[in-house]
Amino acid sequence: MLKTLIFTDLDGSLLDRDTFKFDEIKDYLKKLLSKDIFIIPNTSKTEKEILEFNNELGSNLPYISENGAAINGLDLLNSNLPKELILSRDKDNLINIFKKTVPENLQNKCKWLSEMNKKKQSLIFGLEDEKLKMALDRKYTIPFIFEGNKNEKNRLFKIVKNNGLALQEGGRVINLTDKVNKAKALQVFVRFFKKNNKEVKTIAVGDNYNDLDMLKTCDFPCLVFNDKFTLDEIPIKNLIITNKPSPLGWADVIKMALAKINKN
Repeated sequence: MLKTLIFTDLDGSLLDRDTFKFDEIKDYLKKLLSKDIFIIPNTSKTEKEILEFNNELGSNLPYISENGAAINGLDLLNSNLPKELILSRDKDNLINIFKKTVPENLQNKCKWLSEMNKKKQSLIFGLEDEKLKMALDRKYTIPFIFEGNKNEKNRLFKIVKNNGLALQEGGRVINLTDKVNKAKALQVFVRFFKKNNKEVKTIAVGDNYNDLDMLKTCDFPCLVFNDKFTLDEIPIKNLIITNKPSPLGWADVIKMALAKINKN
């Protein structure tokens, strides 16, 4: 029997870009879950933030946190599968490599959020109090703002990559990560899921640069409106797009993707 997995970014894709709310589509999400369609948050958010989302939805969803660093909840789909898969080294290990290999002049242009005061952190993340605390409670990724020019930024990305790490650029910050991403975590998740379900179709929903690899990896890639880039920047075949922003845009692309699956 065909199983459908929806891997979704949260901020700007499923959640409203400014308010982080999804009330308008909550009933639709519950309807999908009741039809045995699986929704898997695949996001740069932390474990605590995703658990808060699960709590607001009122469902215990499996999830991928911190840009593909860890997979949680495979056991919710099948009790024989692991509860947690960690794909990344811890953040202390990553920052040590970064400091040893990146030239000082480039390091000085990296403004780490952990070293900023709460007011600055709040302005960047658009969060306050407990929600800000959850967003900063990271195990595998280190968010920062880069204050250099484009050439310096490209150089930084290259140096980091050559030393076995990665930089993931989202809507608000750049994250220093291990050599993991949303696409690799999606592939690992699907590989485990297929041990018990041979026929699987995957949908992925994103809205930003750090989602593109994930979109290229799935069967039905979906892009929610974001005025940051144009479609010719996104060389993805069969891309399903909407001109509606999140959260209504999320429901829009999912309906189009499910219609395609049902035709096949």
